[in-house]
Amino acid sequence: MSEYHNNQPFWTELLPGGHHWSGRIQRGTALRFQALGEQANVSLFCVNAEDKLERFNMPDSLKGQHTAFLTTGHVLYSDLGRVMASIVTDQHAWNDVLCGASTAKQIEKQYGRKTFQDARNAMFRNGYDSLLLEMTKFSLGQSDLSATVNLFSKVVPDDAGKLSYIDSDNTNQMIELRFEMDCLVFLSAAPHALSQSTDYNPADIQLSLYKAFPLADTDICRDSCSQNQRAFENNARYYVFDHVCKAAV
Repeated sequence: MSEYHNNQPFWTELLPGGHHWSGRIQRGTALRFQALGEQANVSLFCVNAEDKLERFNMPDSLKGQHTAFLTTGHVLYSDLGRVMASIVTDQHAWNDVLCGASTAKQIEKQYGRKTFQDARNAMFRNGYDSLLLEMTKFSLGQSDLSATVNLFSKVVPDDAGKLSYIDSDNTNQMIELRFEMDCLVFLSAAPHALSQSTDYNPADIQLSLYKAFPLADTDICRDSCSQNQRAFENNARYYVFDHVCKAAV
């Protein structure tokens, strides 16, 4: 039983390996990602559903929490200093935010080229183009996409600063994001850009959405550092003003 929701999903969907998805996720819900195979990767990008100019900010998320990766207890900051989502569960324990989504050039170099004309839905997809396809459904484009969170993927540097992908068996691992803001969420389950796997066989991902419990007196993400507490205060102020303005109309 999760500490953060009642474990009763009101929506589930399978995200096949390599495929992409988008949707509006409401504040006060928890989205679970469960990897159904090895070498799982989910490139995630999100924007404020009410104001699409406000979006996930990787540099502030790392700087404010004094980290080079995201895991349990961390949050995703927006570029206006608010919390978009909190990582309340992470069985993988390391999510890359440095490498971005894989590109067509990277995927072709690693696996070769297989187009829709060649293989229909078994085509080789890349994260970047997949995210853009989903973003166009909400009138967003290339200039709107910045750094992503690459769930289930660990990337570490060597002494010279070269980044390397760490192979792992993610089968049945779960990551849960509690959304603190109404967000448009864009997902790609294409392979990580630095994966050294010789076969294009990205893992399927089970998505499940739950009603999140209200914040407790102490919270693993809000209280993990003072900067997060200030960011949650920014959220509270934002939604108070939003409620007052809507009530006055």
